[in-house]
Formats: sequence, structure tokens, C-alpha cells
Amino acid sequence: MGNTWFGFCACVDQASIGVVERWGRFEKLAQPGLHFFNPFAGECLAGVLSTRVRSLDVRIETKTKDNVFVQLICSIQYRVVKTNADDAFYELQNPQEQIQAYVFDVVRALVPRMNLDELFEQKGEVAKAVLEELEKVMGEYGYSIEHILMIDVIPDASVRTAMNEINAAQRLQLASVYKGEAEKILLVKKAEAEAEAKYLGGVGVAKQRQAITDGLRENILNFSDKVEGTSAKEIMDLIMVTQYFDTIKDLGSSSKNTTIFIPHGPGHVRDITDQIRNGMMEAASSQVDDNNFRTG
Repeated sequence: MGNTWFGFCACVDQASIGVVERWGRFEKLAQPGLHFFNPFAGECLAGVLSTRVRSLDVRIETKTKDNVFVQLICSIQYRVVKTNADDAFYELQNPQEQIQAYVFDVVRALVPRMNLDELFEQKGEVAKAVLEELEKVMGEYGYSIEHILMIDVIPDASVRTAMNEINAAQRLQLASVYKGEAEKILLVKKAEAEAEAKYLGGVGVAKQRQAITDGLRENILNFSDKVEGTSAKEIMDLIMVTQYFDTIKDLGSSSKNTTIFIPHGPGHVRDITDQIRNGMMEAASSQVDDNNFRTG
């Protein structure tokens, strides 16, 4: 509902303040409500000011210390002070232009002292400096500065593109470091697994050979007990021949074998037996010499 008045009365709305004059001179302030005036005494309602908070967006273009052109968008919330409404009514014809001029002055004096990164980090300090200056100046004209918000800092388009490329390069570099660390860990774990597998494989082979040796020893002892007059050498030769023929049988029965040429005959069987026996005797001799060396 708007403010209404006639020659002898006027109604001032809530959140508004009226200015009363007598013969063209300021007389008093009219609070919200109905007021009567005596036109014969020169009284009249000269005007009405809103006391609501108003907002003004100011766009400032300036340059930083590192020669980057930026645009700052500043939002100023201000209102008329009720007790000083006469100053606001008579002193300033266009308060928006006055506020904008002071914002330009403060920002363009402060921002050139900062680098672009510092401006992003300290834009609250810029808003604080603008607030202090406007409160000091606009207070004399009957206005109160409620809040100042530095909404955005917009660098030049080419600068934004360069900043994005730098950020992307840094992230790629960090990703490469993490990838290298992951590959290093993978190689270390793979080497540890291979070493463990070889160790376990060696333990398995050693146990297998020990089992074969124990089995041969048990067979020789059992055969000697049951067949009198046989020596350990004869029993070993018989076992070797049996193992030889079992191996030939396995080679022939496998479906995935290729052609294998091996010497075969009674003489060759004995040669294989002698080679196995000599190998076992050399191993036993080496073990004895090693024990004697440790004892000595």
C-alpha cells in the first residue's frame, strides 16, 4: 500500500518515514501513520523515504599486482537511518551513484596491491575495507551500510584458461606419482611372491627327494630280510631297472608326448644304474666331508 496524502492530511506507511516542511523549511519527521497538516500555516509533507534495506550490485574492473585484469562483483545492502532521514532527504540526490563511486575508489586502491591468488584468498578483507569507508562517509548523509558481500572475482578469460591448465597439469603430475608408487609396490610384492614360491618349491623338492631316499632304504631292508644272500648293490640295481621300465611305460602311455630317442638295451640300463649310484655316493661323500670340516 503506497503513501497517500492530501493538502491537509497524509498517511505514511510502515517501513517509511515522512519529511514535513513549513514554508519550505524542514520542520520534523513524520513517523508511520496518519498526520494532519495546516496548509494555512505553510505545513506540508515534502516527501517520504523508505527505511527498508536496499541492495546495490556494483561491478568493478581493475588490475592486480601481477598485471591480471579482473572484475569484482560487490553487493551493498544499505538503508536510511530513521533519526537522520532529513540528511538522507536533503543531502544526497542519488545515493546509488555516491555509493558506487566510493566502492570504485576503495577497490581500485586496494586490489592493485595484491596478487591474483591473494585476491581470491582475501576478498573478505577487500569487502571489510569497503564497508569501513562507506560507513564513515554515508553515515554523514543519513545512510547505514548493513552488509557488503564480495560476490565474485572474475579474471580475464585467457587467465582462467591458463589457471585451469596449470591445475590440470598439477593433478596429472600427482596422479603420475601415485601411479609410480603403485607400480613400485606391485613389483616389490611380485618379487616377494616369486622368492617365496621358489623357497617353497625348494622345500618341496627336498622333501620329495628325502621321501624317495627313505622309500628306497626301506625297500632294500625289506628285500634283504625276505631274500637271503642278496647284497644291497644287487637290490639297488633291481630297483633302478624297475624304475627305468616304469618311466618308459609312462612316456609311451601319455597322449601329449612327442618323439623321444633314448639309448635302450641291457648295457645302457646298467650304465644308468651306475650313474645313479655314483651320484648318490658322491652326495654322501660330500656330506661327510662337510661334517668333518665343521667338526674340525
